[in-house]
Amino acid sequence: MRILALAALVALTGCATLGGDTAPAGRYLTKAQFDARDHLAPPPAKGSPEAEKDRQIFLATRKLEGTPRWTIAKADDEEENVLAAFTCALGYTPTREKNPKLAAMLLRMSRDVRPAVSGPKMKYLRARPFRSQGGPLCIKPGLGFSLSPDYPSGHATWGWTVGLLLAEVAPDRSEVILARARAFGESRVICGVHNASSVEAGRKNAETLFAALWGSEAFKNDLAGVRAELDATRAQASPPDPARCTAEANLLSAPLL
Repeated sequence: MRILALAALVALTGCATLGGDTAPAGRYLTKAQFDARDHLAPPPAKGSPEAEKDRQIFLATRKLEGTPRWTIAKADDEEENVLAAFTCALGYTPTREKNPKLAAMLLRMSRDVRPAVSGPKMKYLRARPFRSQGGPLCIKPGLGFSLSPDYPSGHATWGWTVGLLLAEVAPDRSEVILARARAFGESRVICGVHNASSVEAGRKNAETLFAALWGSEAFKNDLAGVRAELDATRAQASPPDPARCTAEANLLSAPLL
């Protein structure tokens, strides 16, 4: 199960840390403060109308193979691209050099996202859709990935958590940021590696986790630092290619789910 691309975030953060916390396992929340297994409802039951809807969406989205939206979905599969995915939404490209506080906060936050995904996955053990349905996938899944549980989507949980954070520190861009966060999760449906309801569960998972994070003083302190850093960076940054961003916005404008 590849969630959160910690290696990429380590590369992004370098040695940056926030709040004096240098512990490798540093998190914002303790296990007692948040357990996603207590908040996430079960996936659709086999044979239910909701499960059939998932199956139909899987089959319908196989027709997107080779389209520009398929290309975006393939790029979104690389979790290290999560910040690059928000370039157009933010209006600039964040980097480790320009945004060390943002990078460090994402790394620390990822350690809370990881158990929030793995807990429900192991509780419900729902099989991925390509295990029972044929059709093209945007990636070549290995055995470990194929056997890893479907519910909730780790990509969707992570992408929506990052989107909520970015929308908080750049409220003037919140609408386009959250639209891109939604699309980041929906890319998993287009790739064929998650059921639609598992992606929706990922968003709900992220929302309950993000609400819990506000109970951490360290989280709130780091958030204030990231907001100031982002304001300063955005004031001096060059905007991304407008043609590229217009094309992306047109592709992602209509929600898939």
